[in-house]
Amino acid sequence: MKEVAIRTEYITLGQFLKLADCISTGGHAKFFLQENEVHINGDVDNRRGRKLYVGDRVEVEGCGVFTVTGA
Repeated sequence: MKEVAIRTEYITLGQFLKLADCISTGGHAKFFLQENEVHINGDVDNRRGRKLYVGDRVEVEGCGVFTVTGA
């Protein structure tokens, strides 16, 4: 499991995908989420504006399993 550190209260799923190196630019988030399944704390979610907080577990199809941590 990989850790992705944030310095703010939360991060959006679109920003997270870029920070986790699952996509190369934020503009790819919409298309990536249409084609790939993402599980957040066990639930499927494809909203790029979904807020992720420290402690959330994110499973990205074809990219890996991540935990959001504080900086």
